Order: sequence, then C-alpha cells, then structure tokens
Amino acid sequence: MPASLRPGDWEVPLDEVIYFDNAATSWPKPPEVTEAMVRFLNEIGANPGRSGHRMAVEAGRVVYEAREAIAELFNAPDPLRVVFGSNATEALNLVLRGYLRPGDHVVTSSVEHNAVMRPLRALERQGVEITVVGCAPDGTLDPADVLAAIRSNTVLVVLNHASNVVGTILPVAEVAAQVRAQLIAPLPAPLLVVDAAQTAGAVPIDVQADGIDLLVFTGHKSLHGPTGTGGLVIGERVDLARLEPLKRGGTGSRSEHEEQPDFLPDKYESGTVNAVGLAGLTAGVRWVLKQGVEAIRAREEALTRRLIDGLRAIPGVTVYGTLDPARQTATVSFSIAGMEPSEVGLRLDEEFAIMCRVGLHCAPAAHRTIGTFPTGTVRFSLGAFNTAEEVDRALEAVERLAGDTRRRTHSARRMMHQAGYEQQGG
Repeated sequence: MPASLRPGDWEVPLDEVIYFDNAATSWPKPPEVTEAMVRFLNEIGANPGRSGHRMAVEAGRVVYEAREAIAELFNAPDPLRVVFGSNATEALNLVLRGYLRPGDHVVTSSVEHNAVMRPLRALERQGVEITVVGCAPDGTLDPADVLAAIRSNTVLVVLNHASNVVGTILPVAEVAAQVRAQLIAPLPAPLLVVDAAQTAGAVPIDVQADGIDLLVFTGHKSLHGPTGTGGLVIGERVDLARLEPLKRGGTGSRSEHEEQPDFLPDKYESGTVNAVGLAGLTAGVRWVLKQGVEAIRAREEALTRRLIDGLRAIPGVTVYGTLDPARQTATVSFSIAGMEPSEVGLRLDEEFAIMCRVGLHCAPAAHRTIGTFPTGTVRFSLGAFNTAEEVDRALEAVERLAGDTRRRTHSARRMMHQAGYEQQGG
C-alpha cells in the first residue's frame, strides 16, 4: 500500500501530492540524506569533539566533512571558517547581535525576511541606526541606492540573496564591487552580509568572487539537508575580536579555561552540534554538487517560466515579481481576484493535493514593497524534484479556482441586477 498523507479524515497517496512549498523547506530529500542520518545514529552516535575514543573521533570527522562540503560549494578557502548552528535565523542573530554596537549604522533592503528585520528593529531600540533601501515593486534593487545610503559609520550591508516572497535575486556581487570601489581609504568598506536561505544550492554562489564577507545559509531548503541545520561562512575581512558569540559554553576545547575560546569555529559553536543533522546535510550538499548547481538552476528556471507563463494566461490571476525566470528563483507569488489567499491555499490542498504557502511569509516589508500587505499572496515554490507535469496540474487547479470565482461574481452581479430591476417594477 503506498504511503499517504492522512490529516483528519481524508488521505492522499504521496505520489499524488504536489509539493510546492520548497521555499519553506525542501521535500522530498535525496535518499542519501536519510541513509547518512540513519548510519550516523546506528553506527556512530557519539558526541563529536568531547571524547578521544574511536566513535567520538568518527563523529568529529563527520562534522568536519560537513564543513568541507559547505566550503567547496561556496568556494570558501578555509573549512574552519564554516560555523554551524540550528538555521539561518540563528546565524543572522549571531552576526547582527554579535557585530553591531550603539551608534553603528547598517543598510538593508525593503524585501528582507523577519529573520533580518526583527533583530535589526530590536537593535535599533538600543541605538543602532538603520537605513532600509527601497526596492522596486518587482523586488529589484539598484546597487546605486545602496551606495548612496552608506555613511561614515556604516559597518554592515545586509541583503538577502533572493526574496522569499517573489524570488527576485538581488545584485549582491554588484553591491559589493561598487561599495568597495567607491569608498576612499582609510575608511573601511562595510562588511557585506548575504542571507542565502533561498539560494544556497539553487543559485551559484562564490563568496570570494562575489565579495561576500558573511554568508548565511540554512540546510533544510535547497541544500536538501534536514531541519535544524544551517550556519555561517566567515570571510577574512571579519574582525573576529569584534564579532561576539551569541552563546557561550562547552566546546570540547580548552576545557581548563572558564573563558570562551577565541578561535574558529569553537568561538561560535557552544554546546553539542547537531551531528546527525550535519551527516544529512553533508549528503544533501554532496548531492547538489553531484547534480551541479548550474544544472539545478537551469532546470528550475525552465519550470518557473512554464509556471509564470501559465499563471499569467489565466483571467483574474495576478503574478508578482519580475516575471523573468532568469532574474529570480523558482518562487512565484500570485493572487486570484475575489479570493483570499487563505481560501486559495485551503482549496488547493483539500481539492487538488497541492501544498503551498499563503499569507505574508514572515516578510511584511517585502509585501509592503510589492503592494500585497496585509493580505499577502499565494506562493508556489518549486524545487529540484518538481516536474513539468506537476506545474501543468497546478495550473489547471488555479484555472478551476479562478473560473469558479468568476462564475460566482457573475452570478452575484446578475442577482443584484435582477433585484434592482424588480424594485423598479420591471
């Protein structure tokens, strides 16, 4: 009997489910990910870096292999400058809360996720100055606007690599190049912090060529690892003495001291790391490397074009963003005239077994930018395992819903017209 979803009193065979929520977390995972995690639990299981016996040594090797895989994927020269945590949000909090001081100035964009905006707003109340550079309604950002916002006390420029709402890819490499070219010594160029939660594994990233000083990533999206994994790649320009740890505690190193170690990665990795999760993350990253990020990107771009073109052809449907798959990820937001996004999402799930996300997507600033606040949108986010057939089935479903709405609207108008006609004695 095939596996199935069974929420409440209905069930759907998994092979009939269309999973379009990869921007939240990717599904399914490559089988290698599950196999690596099961192997770790069954054959290794020890605490990395805490003991000298062979199982602990093997656990430590698993964690280091995860650093090597991340470094290879992002062309980071030193695996020890890859710091792991539970997700991208934790890594962003480490950077923002650890680096910024009262009186510092930070520049960010108007399409950021709350993982950036909420820590920044909290720091603003403590004296950190913030400039939010406006993006265009399609989510695009002009690097010149970022450059114009920089002041003498600007220490960080924080940008997501791609919007989690409309998928628009921000020109982070161009921003880095222009900022560094225009600033005059001895004024140091601000550090560029890039939130790659939506792009790591789906869009090529080279921290050296792109001028990225701090790259934030999560493991459970396009890196195809499990939830509870993520971290930070720290560039050479970062002052480690200034970047304070988010937490302090046991690291397995320098146990004779009651002060936190000052070297990487131990300074920022207190407590037992999620070793079984990192085993899965390594397998996910190795799968991405084997497929090739460029090949994954090309395939998702083709599916995105098919989806955007199909949605735009349906009367009553509005698609947001650039409408250009070459300028965005495989994340597409849309709305249906006359229907709340919550109603669309519920019907897509219950009637068509299409899993998507609706609402504000933890990014109210982005929705204000594209003009969909406070209602939000319906978001289809495709991944490496989606197919053209699934896109076509989803388009048929959206067309059905939009058609139902048009018929309801037409019927309501006809009834109102008839009522008015009768009142006039017609």
